[in-house]
Amino acid sequence: MFLHRTGACLLRPSRGSIPLGCQLATAVSASPASSEDLRTIENDPAKHNKSHLSRFYTIPVDVRKQIFTHGGLPKSFERQIQTFNESCLMIRQPAVDLIGYLQKTDFSRPANRFVLYGNDGVGKSLVLAHLLHYGFSQEFVLVHVPWVANWMKRAKETANSSTHEGLLDLPLDGAAWLVHFKHQNAKLLAKLQLKVSREYVWSKREITPAGAPILELVDHGINRAKFSCDAIAALLQELKEQSTDGKVRTMVAIDGFNAFFHPHTRIFTDNKVRVMPDKLTLTKPFLDITNYNWSNGVCILTVDRMALTEDRMESELPLYLLRREGFEHLDPFVPVRVDNYSEEEHYSCVQYYLNRKWIQTTEAGFDKELKFLSGQNPYKLMQLCASV
Repeated sequence: MFLHRTGACLLRPSRGSIPLGCQLATAVSASPASSEDLRTIENDPAKHNKSHLSRFYTIPVDVRKQIFTHGGLPKSFERQIQTFNESCLMIRQPAVDLIGYLQKTDFSRPANRFVLYGNDGVGKSLVLAHLLHYGFSQEFVLVHVPWVANWMKRAKETANSSTHEGLLDLPLDGAAWLVHFKHQNAKLLAKLQLKVSREYVWSKREITPAGAPILELVDHGINRAKFSCDAIAALLQELKEQSTDGKVRTMVAIDGFNAFFHPHTRIFTDNKVRVMPDKLTLTKPFLDITNYNWSNGVCILTVDRMALTEDRMESELPLYLLRREGFEHLDPFVPVRVDNYSEEEHYSCVQYYLNRKWIQTTEAGFDKELKFLSGQNPYKLMQLCASV
């Protein structure tokens, strides 16, 4: 229970549809804004610009299912989607800036790397989701890792690599990622009719011949999880080469990229020795594709303190989170800061919750109290307005 010290405004989360019991100040509005004031009918992210800032747009259900069925949206946001029965994203400055950069990019040049950074809960993952929708709408092949730290903290299974001595495979995690990749890109890959450029020998009886559809490579890694990590390495190398040849455009989007460089994982060998990220076969392919030595593509990465397994750092800056090795790997890159809500964004978000009848009002000073309690942090504001 939160009590405003300077007035009688009481915030008390409860179980019903009225999780907060205060009213917007007169300066804000005594009634929710209309849907037209909060939303834009422009649902094509390629057309989003500064005139759409702080407004919400709707991701079509079929598109959301294709891009995000296997990850990419924070769990708290997914619960909100189920509650509101719609997937609405706020159009924010970092996303609009990056869309503008991509529209002006010369893709014949080496791949640009953009790094989203900011404090916890400011919305880096949702900005990345907006950009994934843009890439999908522009027919980029998406190479998307929803959260690298899942591999480092909660690996489903480990096995000694049969092709790289001294390294460990994550076969089930690799197969799950290939399912995610296929779900996002199967229609586009079938349309582009991409073929593998060389023969891949998996065993004496298992071969993916040169000229086979690239989806055969993906399917082999899914059906034979033992080879999933090697299939990922082959797939990403093929995408780099075929992008450089102009056959396809590729968008690499990785959330929590700094986990690849954190010296601690929660994976141990049979001898109880902690495994470093560079000893996992999944690490090298994703570091290779985030290098600058290919073209017709773009890399959009996030760094996050929550991606660290241990030793939470005080600073959210890329230099600290990536450590020296990661910073030098990406250098040069374009840093893009994601901040807490601006005044306009905070107002728009509160009005959206009011419009969806997620919060209701009874007393004055409501908006000021929410702003004070949340610090205009998007995640904290969502939590304050959630039912319990």
